[in-house]
Amino acid sequence: MSQNPNVNVQTFLNEHPFSGFQWLVFGLCFCIVLLDGFDTAAIGYIAPSLIQEWGVTKPALAPVLSAALFGLAAGAISAGPLADRFGRKRLLVVSVLIFGVACLASSFAGGLTELSVLRFVTGLGLGAAMPNAVTLMSEYCPDARRATLTNAMFCGFPLGASLGGFLAAWMIPQWGWRSVLGLGGLAPLVLVVLLLVFLPESVRYMVAKGFSVERIRGVLRRISSAADKATAFVMTEKAHAPTEGSGIGVVLSRSYVVGSVALWVAYFMGLVIFYALINWMPVLFKDGGLDPKTATLISALFPLGGVGAILFGWLMDRFNANRVIAVGYFLTAAAIYAIGHAAGSIGLLVAVVFGAGAIMNTAQSSMPALAAAFYPTRGRATGVAWMLGIGRFGGIAGSFLVAELSARHLDFGSIFAVVAVPGLIAGAALLVKEFVHPEAAGAKPKLAEAAGH
Repeated sequence: MSQNPNVNVQTFLNEHPFSGFQWLVFGLCFCIVLLDGFDTAAIGYIAPSLIQEWGVTKPALAPVLSAALFGLAAGAISAGPLADRFGRKRLLVVSVLIFGVACLASSFAGGLTELSVLRFVTGLGLGAAMPNAVTLMSEYCPDARRATLTNAMFCGFPLGASLGGFLAAWMIPQWGWRSVLGLGGLAPLVLVVLLLVFLPESVRYMVAKGFSVERIRGVLRRISSAADKATAFVMTEKAHAPTEGSGIGVVLSRSYVVGSVALWVAYFMGLVIFYALINWMPVLFKDGGLDPKTATLISALFPLGGVGAILFGWLMDRFNANRVIAVGYFLTAAAIYAIGHAAGSIGLLVAVVFGAGAIMNTAQSSMPALAAAFYPTRGRATGVAWMLGIGRFGGIAGSFLVAELSARHLDFGSIFAVVAVPGLIAGAALLVKEFVHPEAAGAKPKLAEAAGH
């Protein structure tokens, strides 16, 4: 590192090995996203038990199943600007506390209305937690490994959702469905204590907000003792970052609005595909001639591919990230179209469904890292959170899309052809973002003000 006492925090992160302290940040953020995935998926695993115990119909469960989706959207959209104003750590602690308490309270729910309200509150916390975990993690990463590490952390979500399925299958027969929600509430409350003790505030956020040199130095010292020589801290941003304004102002500014809309469209369309297929694929396969058990097992292959995001993160760190994910969405569209023409062969259908799921989930899981890299520090939490929040409405739209197509009596192949179209739109949106905001390696960064002296 240079002997200059004015230390650029991103250069500092780039020049020193990824430390045990940064792995601690990674681990805590991974646990947040893991529990986010567990609690988001929990309601689906206990739904059959609710029908049996409370004697309700499947349509009556719709408010319970959708309540968390609305909460996720509201939580993400509101928490991003708050995190850019009050800090990443504070919002993370509060959001994990909210979804932990609400999920624990859900285990005592006595009816559908009460459970729906508590699932909405749980969704508020879940929606706020994920984008802030992504943001804080990305702000402790060296440039050359940011997408790889952020995507690896984001893999906690599908792993948490899968873990929930395995635990629910074991716990419900022994202790009932309430035990799943109880575990989903207690674990985040334990995590809150660990976050309060061990999780640091984002060092880039502290520089942007003018925190004291002593506090920033104290954090960076845990990465390398070279920070002791610093008398002031600065950081670099993108060349055309707005010089003032709130996080919302940054995201909607002339410099970023086209890219923001492109990110929203791509993530929205990705979730249209995901929820259209995750909710309806077993029914469509059954209507296509498969027996119910086979239809369910093959459908279960679709959400397994999210761990492939680590590969995309590696590619994004080395090549043009917009184009890498755009290609993923275009391949997703082709694979989903192929599902509609593979029902005649079980072996081919298994391969195509798994391949489509792997590509689609990998592309979708890479989007938060893309958004985190796009925005400057002052608007990063808002940018990531709004993309995730607005995208949730795509999940709601996807759930209704297949129902509408079925009501119009489209055949098996035609339904999958229509569901493939959002993949083309998502890929095109990212190419528009690349055209308007090209990733220029030679762009000169803009120097932020020193935090103190």
